[in-house]
Amino acid sequence: MIKKQLLFLALLGSILISHAQNSSKAKALLDEVYNKVMGYDNIHIDFSSTLENTEANLKQETNGNVTLDGEKYLLNYFGAKQLYDGKKVYTVVPENEEVTIEDVNEDEDNVSPSKMLTFYKTGHNYHWDILQNVGGRKIQYVKLVPIDSNTEIKSVLLGIDSETKHIYKLIQTGKNGTKTTITVNSFKTNQPLSSGLFTFNEKKYEEEGYYIIRN
Repeated sequence: MIKKQLLFLALLGSILISHAQNSSKAKALLDEVYNKVMGYDNIHIDFSSTLENTEANLKQETNGNVTLDGEKYLLNYFGAKQLYDGKKVYTVVPENEEVTIEDVNEDEDNVSPSKMLTFYKTGHNYHWDILQNVGGRKIQYVKLVPIDSNTEIKSVLLGIDSETKHIYKLIQTGKNGTKTTITVNSFKTNQPLSSGLFTFNEKKYEEEGYYIIRN
């Protein structure tokens, strides 16, 4: 009986050590990604996105692009445009001829464009996951589980190109069963940007007859 207990404790200890090593390895890889991203002046990403919830019979697919410069970003997504100038978020929906202006909500669970490449730095437990071969590229996945149990996010899988240390894929699973998958098709850095790229021209939209909503 004692031998069985000792064997169980040894096995448990080996599992715990292995988990700690995998967690440490995952964090080290994410630190490499973070340091690489922070070294760029700006980043332009073309991506494809899928939003899916089987129970709700929901599946939406689209392409988009985002330009990031520090905290500022310009996102084109689902036929709409979203701009963050460092103070406010401006969402332009041409279909409705509508512009929404609002302050940033730091408490939101969703990964905003400006945080997409850095959100994993804090607030998560890390787990080393599968390695995939995608067209000759080695994509190493790291699973992130939020430490805050009140969040609506169940987990996030980050697929990282082992050579470039760039994020290739993000798979976010919500507690409601909704899965959001973002796949990076093009990742460009240090591009020449116009001086007014992150400046919102409210007068232009007023003259075009857009309805301005302030939240």
